[in-house]
Order: sequence, then structure tokens, then C-alpha cells
Amino acid sequence: MTMMTPPPLEQEDEEMLVPHQELTEGPQPMEVLSAETVSASENQQVEDPPTLKYRWTIENFSRLNTKKLYSDIFHVVGYKWRVLIFPKGNNVDHLSLYLDVADSATLPYGWSRYAQFSLAVVNQIHGKYTIRKDTQHQFNGRESDWGFTSFMSLSELYDPSRGYLVNDTFVIEAEVTVRKVVDYWSYDSKKETGYVGLKNQGATCYMNSLLQTLYHIPYFRKAVYHMPTTENDMPSGSIPLALQSLFYKLQYSDNSVATKELTKSFGWDTYDSFMQHDVQELNRVLCEKLEDKMKGTVVEGTIQHLFEGHHMNYIECINVDYKSTRKESFYDLQLDVKGCRDVYASFDKYVEVERLEGDNKYQAENHGLQDAKKGVLFIDFPPVLQLQLKRFEYDFMRDTMVKINDRYEFPLQLDLDKDNGKYLSPDADRRVRNLYTLHSVLVHSGGVHGGHYYAFIRPTLSHLWFKFDDEKVTKEDAKKALEEQYGGEEELPQTNPGLNNTTFKFTKYSNAYMLVYIRESDKEKIMCDVDEKDIAEHLRIRLKKEQEEKEHKKKEKAEAHLYTIIKVARNEDLMEQIGKEIFFDLVDHDKVRAFRIQKQLPFNHFKEEVFKEFGIPVQFQRFWLWAKRQNHTYRPNRPLTPQEETQSVGQLREVSNKTHNAELKLFLEVEIGPDLHFLPPPLKTKEEILLFFKLYDPEKEDLKFVGRLFVKSLGKPTEVFSKLIEMAEFPPNEEIDLYEEIKFEPTVMCEHIDKRISFKSSQLEDGDIICYQKSLTSTNRNQFRYPDVPSFLEYVRNRQVVFFRALEKPKEEDFSLELSKLFTYDDVVERVARQLGVDDPSKIRLSSHNCYSQQPKPQPIKYRGVDHLVDMLVHYNQTSDILYYEILDIPLPELQGLKTLKVAFHHAIKEEVVIHIIRLPKNSTVADVINDLKTKVELSRPDAEVRLLEVFYHKIYKIFPPGEKIENINDQYWTLRAEEIPEEEKSLGLHDRLIHVYHFTRDSNQNQMQVQNFGEPFFLVIKEGETLTDIKIRIQKKLQVPDDEFSKWKFAFISLGRPEYLQDSDIVSNRFQRRDIYGAWEQYLGLEHSDTAPKKAYTTNQNRHTFEKPVKIYN
Repeated sequence: MTMMTPPPLEQEDEEMLVPHQELTEGPQPMEVLSAETVSASENQQVEDPPTLKYRWTIENFSRLNTKKLYSDIFHVVGYKWRVLIFPKGNNVDHLSLYLDVADSATLPYGWSRYAQFSLAVVNQIHGKYTIRKDTQHQFNGRESDWGFTSFMSLSELYDPSRGYLVNDTFVIEAEVTVRKVVDYWSYDSKKETGYVGLKNQGATCYMNSLLQTLYHIPYFRKAVYHMPTTENDMPSGSIPLALQSLFYKLQYSDNSVATKELTKSFGWDTYDSFMQHDVQELNRVLCEKLEDKMKGTVVEGTIQHLFEGHHMNYIECINVDYKSTRKESFYDLQLDVKGCRDVYASFDKYVEVERLEGDNKYQAENHGLQDAKKGVLFIDFPPVLQLQLKRFEYDFMRDTMVKINDRYEFPLQLDLDKDNGKYLSPDADRRVRNLYTLHSVLVHSGGVHGGHYYAFIRPTLSHLWFKFDDEKVTKEDAKKALEEQYGGEEELPQTNPGLNNTTFKFTKYSNAYMLVYIRESDKEKIMCDVDEKDIAEHLRIRLKKEQEEKEHKKKEKAEAHLYTIIKVARNEDLMEQIGKEIFFDLVDHDKVRAFRIQKQLPFNHFKEEVFKEFGIPVQFQRFWLWAKRQNHTYRPNRPLTPQEETQSVGQLREVSNKTHNAELKLFLEVEIGPDLHFLPPPLKTKEEILLFFKLYDPEKEDLKFVGRLFVKSLGKPTEVFSKLIEMAEFPPNEEIDLYEEIKFEPTVMCEHIDKRISFKSSQLEDGDIICYQKSLTSTNRNQFRYPDVPSFLEYVRNRQVVFFRALEKPKEEDFSLELSKLFTYDDVVERVARQLGVDDPSKIRLSSHNCYSQQPKPQPIKYRGVDHLVDMLVHYNQTSDILYYEILDIPLPELQGLKTLKVAFHHAIKEEVVIHIIRLPKNSTVADVINDLKTKVELSRPDAEVRLLEVFYHKIYKIFPPGEKIENINDQYWTLRAEEIPEEEKSLGLHDRLIHVYHFTRDSNQNQMQVQNFGEPFFLVIKEGETLTDIKIRIQKKLQVPDDEFSKWKFAFISLGRPEYLQDSDIVSNRFQRRDIYGAWEQYLGLEHSDTAPKKAYTTNQNRHTFEKPVKIYN
């Protein structure tokens, strides 16, 4: 453990930044909120902060029998920290890793500390594949640990070939920087810099950095303003209008600007906003969209004019007079970072001449195969030059993307005419001076698994640089925008030079990812003035109105303490809502008339406002206070007294409202006579109670409000029967049944009222609700689904419309069913089976919906694995209305007792591979799999023996012993291959060797020592003393490769990825000293040749429903 002091890490990881919690399944709600929280909480640096790097080595890792494990405590400036790890994942199939405040339990109330930190899982074979994630957090009593629930997949961690677990030893590194902070919330970007930021929707920092860059190209902004839009367009449905609105707010707003309207105009849902994409890809897609939208308008061609350049691809023969050229356009240039020290070196590499000779000669028209030169030269460069730096590349050895953090320099001024125009084609116009000045630097901070984007921009091309980091804009010096974004390594100063002479270096994970240059000769035109006259009048009016509404709301919020909101419910509201919008209680207070009244106003004066609104004279108004009862219902409780009506509105609210919110809820009682004139409110005595009545019709399944009555508490229901029958418009002698609606949370309680006893004996009081209906006989009850009030209310309370989708088409809605939340598992699958026309409901398998990813949950619902429909729909604190279905070929209980394996059978003679699905009981063995497979495939001969292999990334890792149980075999990540055992392998001589043979190629862009395997690996018997020439004859025969193609193949002995090329006379067996082929996949005979098979996406490492989504703009 060593004290270090590096520069500040401007890093943030957008994926799953969470305080550790005992998760039950999947990502937590906080994970969705956390990325924006972290971004918003970055604080300004005050002084160089102390940093410590801690290394934790865990031995016997796979044998750990604990859910979570803490490291030893380490100190940073007196603060105690430790690392917290969940070796088998915090209820996810990923390693979970957090930084924890070790002494949080003993710290004083209200403590907090701010830290930037990185957590890393060290790759002990190839250090560059170490997985590192960076973030920052304000630690406090509620959130004393913070980190990554899904740090890396467990399958990758436990794969021995990956290098994270070596000799069952696991190594974690933590680097912690504790900072003094300036309160973020007091920082005003507009006041400090004159510019405002963009809000992060969850993982949209990559988009924010690009939008700020484009906005600060004034010519581009002016063109966007001049795209035709109309006052009838909606921003969420129009990309031009949404972009105009965003740019206008960036130009004139005082606060950070939201991007939700823009992403909605892209056709993105919430899930897209939480998917971090590639800036380069978004830039291309957005520019293509805008180019298309600009066609036929006054700004047609703007994108081409700003960003389009041209280069010439040429092939020129050396010995004959023949040259082929092709002109191509570009909007951005992708420059190599690896192996290049700066931008000029990348351009040198871009125009590097390749010689086509030997086996790679060029087929020239009318001249046959010729030696030739091949290359690229530039015809012209655009006014705005976008350079995409290839910081990410595909590592074929690892079958994964890696980030290149090498040092890479870029100049403030870029001269592309240097060295007498060596980058230019003969057709280039040499009168154009290609001298560029740097406008913006887009930065990626973090690793390939996630990170944070921000931009350094010179909005006026002066010496002033600004950092645009989501909502926050800060002034920065040129060094921070240039040298500190070159990447590479940095040497840390020694903290105790006299005691420790070791120098420490650390990789800088923040580095430039995209550069924007503006040509000096076009500077005045590109950096033009943009003012209000460039903005359409309808847009100015719309946005100013939006701003005024925003200011009005802000003012209302600031003055809220001076006002009370009075919500007045009337009979008309109950009539309108009950049976349509609500069924329980009496009214939704959010949908009644609300008055904003000054608190000091006497209530009697407020009654005048009610008269103006409803036309009800003051003397005919009586107001009742509402009360929330212990059973969670909300009912009118008592009328206001004359004395209370003389009080101020503010005093009355405090009397009525114990929760101290700003609202006062009232029920307005108004009596209307037979002639429809208002009557004074009747005298209210203790003996009278106010009841509300709902009428139920079982035939129409309809519930409605019919009125209210004052009744004598000692009276019996029969005394008001005539009035109730009149209100219901029933025949005079109709028999009726009464029920009291008591509560509906958490379950419905609705009880029959005995008409023979008094209201008081039935415990009825002011504000109670009575539901009534026609009396039914035992005969006619069976005619109705819900014959009485209790059964109907039970149905309403639990009814749920569920939208079903086929699992293989998770975005497409198939059908919907109205079900009950109380339906059992069997009820649900029976209804689904009936809908789909499936005879056996047990062949239906359902999967729940993840509300955050908007995808099916990876694990389907087990047969009778949940009790009720409601359990299928709940995802944490959210309830979904989506389920996914599959139709199985066998009943689900039977399937759950079986192990399903996908086996690829390679025929011994025919060139075909057939995938077979094998289902066997879980306690079966590999021999059982082979026997089952034999019944399904055609063998070369009846007595042929078959073996089962584990193939991973075109290498054979294992031959399964016949007795191995299949329960633990995982075909999700590895390919299972079955093949006949060749006769020659059955009778190996004493000195024979059975070796691995793999195909490989080397990509010209990759390190020459790295190989990329492809194709189907196989075993080969080699004899003692056998030369390569002998073996080549057998391999050619086995693979049936034509002579002309096979003559181009090279052969190498490869050990741990390093090829040693063999000569025809070499004795091959001398290289292979091991007789045991188990675990020998890193020593093999390599066949080097071009991969002619069509390229396809490799899908073995993918979860059932997770995938990388490309950037798409749908509208």
C-alpha cells in the first residue's frame, strides 16, 4: 500500500453505480438515478488531493463460502476505507464490488466525505486486460458504500483462460482520492462562464458532449435555426424543432437544459437513454438524419458544406502504365492511435503506400497480375474537420473490445499542407490553405466497460477554454484541454524521497476521443454571429411562453408559503367521477376545482370567490372538512363552525391538516329545492348523520353516485327506503339490499347492512358510504358475473389488464387479457392457453418484465413458482402489466426436470454440421447424451464411437468423460461438439502423439505476435520422426483443400499465442513433448491461411436477452 498524488481523475462510470444493497434480483431503481446523481455531484478542485492505491490479494477464491467479504482497512488522510466484495454476486450473475467507509457505524451524526475512486480486477496474465471502473461519490450515513453491482460477469471471472483467476488467486486494486469540495449546488455555470450545460438523462453524457460541440459551431447552429418548422409541430415529434428548441435554450437560458424532448424526437424510450452509446456513431447518424431533413429547404447541403471532404483511393502499377482511381467522400476521419505518437503520424499512416506483390499482385485490366502501389490521398478537406481517434479496438485473441490509453498528441494548429502537401492528391486545389485551429476536444474517461464523456471547447477560438461536463460548465486552462488529454502514463512524485526511491506510474484513463478543427481561411464564415433574427418567430414566441410559464411556476413556488391551495369537491364531482374514474371513496381531489388563496384572507371572503366561480350565494354554502381515517379511506368528517369561518384560510388549514402541507380539502354541501332554487343548509344536530349513496346495477356491472342524505342515527334504513328507491328510479315496491363500503386497502371490506337495526347500531357515522342494489333471489343471482356489491368491488379492486408478448418478439404486443391479480398460476396459464388455442396449459411458460431494462427477465417463471398473478407482475416497487409467453413442445414440469443441451454434430464424411437439442434427466451422464445423439444422427458406420468436446473461441478445451454428470455442463458460453472418434486415435503407438490443430490468421492492423483463431479445431495423430511434409499430406487430405490454395498455407508450432514457423523438413513430434491432450490447448499446430468463411457476429457469450444496441434515430 503506497501513498500517491496523481492529478484529479475526471471519471465516472454510467453503469450501475449503486450503494450496495441486498438485492433480490436485477438492477435496482437507484441504479437508474445514480448516473445523473454522480455527474451532478462532481465538485471543483481546491488543491491537489491525497491519493492512495491499495492492492488486495485473495487466495483460494473459488472456495470462499461467504456471501460478502471485506478487505483490511486502509487509511487516506485519516479516513478509514475498505473494499467490499460479493464473490458470487449481490444476487446478480456478476461480481459485485464496492468501496466502503470502514468506521461509518461510529462516525458522528451528519458525517459526509467526498471521494473519487477506481476499483479494478487485475488480469494476472495480460495486464492491459485489467478491468477498471471509476466513479465518485459523496459518502454519508445513508450511503456509506458505493460501487458496482455488476462489475464483471462471473462467467468471465471464473474462465481460467481469461487471466482474472490464476492458481485460485484473485487480485483487486482500489485507488482512492479524497477531496475537499466546493458546494456544487451553489455553483452557477451561466454566471461563472456565460454558458449553460445539458442535463444527463441517465447515460447521455456522450450525447451531451457532442451536442455542445455542434452548438458551438455557429454556422451549424444558424442552419438548424433556419430549418423550416411550424407552430403546429411538437418538439417531441420533430427533430428539427427539438434541436432548435434545445439550441435556443442553450443560447438564452440561465440554467442547464433538458434533452428529453430531443431524445423523444429520436424515437427513443427510457431504455435508450440509459444505454451508453458511441459518440462517433451518434455523430454520423444525427448528421445523416439532419442532412435528410434539410433536403428541399433553404439550408439544403449545409452538412456537406461543413463536414464533407474527399479522398482518392488509387492503385498504380509499377511495371506497366496503368492506374485505377476512385473518389470517395467523408464526414469524419478515423485515425489510428496505436503505434502513432501524434495526429501527423496518423495522417502519415493514413496515406502510407502498400505494395501489392508476390501472392498479393494486382489484377490489372488487360495487363494481368502486376506489381502495384496502393494508397489514399486527399483531394480536399472540409471547413470543419472531425477527427475520430481510434481509442477502442477489437482484440481478436480475447474476442473483446479494449481501450487504447497510449499517449497521443494533437496540436493547437494543424497544418495539412506540411512537407509540400504530402497528404494531397495531384488533383487537389493547392490554392486552398489547409491550416486548421483546434475548436474542441471530446474526452472519454474510463475503460471499455463504461465511462464518462465531456468536452473542452473554445467557443470563440480565443485562448479561453471551457469544460462542458453535463450540467456543469467551468473555465479551464489550455494545458487541461490539450496535454492532460493526450493519455499515456504519468509518473507520480515520491511522497518520501528519502525513504522510498521507487517511482510509480499510472495509466491515465481520461484521454481525447474526438477532435474538431476549423480551417483558418473559413473561420470568419463558420464562427458567424447568431442572434434572435435567425430564429423563427413562432419558435421565439413558443419558447418565451415556455420560459414565462417556468418563471411563473418558479415564482409560485417561491411564494408558496404565503398561499394555501383549497380544493373544493361538490356533488357534481362525485357524479362525474364515481363509476368512471374511481370506484372507491368519493372523489379524486386532484381533479376538482382548486383555488390559490392568500393565507391571511378570512375564510368568509373566500366564500365570495366560490360564489364567483360556481354562482352559489354565500348564505347557501356549507363546507365540510375531510378526514383521513385509520383504515386509509378519506371521507367528509364535519362541517365548519361559524366561528371557524371567521378565521383566516391559513389558520383553518392548520386546524384541519396535521401533515402541514399547503392544501385544504373541503366538501361543499349545497341544498337545492324541487323548484331548483338554492335552499339554506338544514340544521345539523348530533342526532343526524350525513351519508353518501352509490347504486349498483349487476346487469350492466355499473356503479354510480346517486346522492346524499341526512338520516337520524337512531333511525332504521327502512325509513329512507322510499327516498333511495326514488333516487334509483326503481318501481315503488322494489326490494333493495344495502352494503357499507368500509375500506379497500389492502383488501376490500364491504359488509351487508341489517335493515332492521338503527344506523347507529350498524356503527354508521358522518361521511360513510352506503352502496345499494335491487334484491336478488338465489335463482337470478346466477345470471350475473358479479351479482352483488362486494363481489363487484372485489373484482374492480383486483382486475388487471395484462399485455402478452411472444418471448422471441419481446417488443411486439401480441394480445391482452383482463385477469384478476388474485388469479393463481394455473388460472393465468389456463387463460393464456385458451387464448392461444393450446390444449395443455402446462406447455405455456411465462417470463416476467423488467421495468428498468424494458426486457423480459432472463429467468422464466417456474411451474407454479409464484402464487398469484400479482407476484408475476411486481418488479421491486413497480408493477408491470406485461408478460412474455412461450409455447413448449413438452409440459413445463417435465422440462424443468430435464437438462437441455445444444450439441453440434460434425459428420465424419459429409461436410455438414447439424445442431441437435438433447433433453435428458439432470442426473444423466455424457454417455447418455452420446447414446441419445446416436439415435438422431447418421454415423459413417454402425459401430462408430462418438465423443463430446467443449469448444471455446475455436479451441478445444475439454473432452468430456463418459461418466461426467450433465447437470453442471454449461452450453451458454461454450459450444458442445460431438464427433466420431477416428480409428487412428483408438490405437496410438507408444511414441505417437495426439495434438491440437487450429486454424489462425494475423490481422495486419494487429501486433504481429498476436494470432486470431478461426474455423473448426481438430485432433491429429503424429508419428515419431514424422516430418511436416508427411503431416501436410494428411492434413490436406483430411480437409480436402485444393493444391493451389493449400500451397499458400503456412504451418507453425504455437505456444501461448507465439508462433514458430516450421520448415517442411522439421520433425513435428519434437515440438510436442506432452502426450496428454487435456489442458494442452495453448500448444498446438497452427494452420495459417486467410479466413474465407463469411463473417458473423459471435453470440456465445450473450445472455438470453441482453445485447448491444446500435444507435438508432427512428423518426
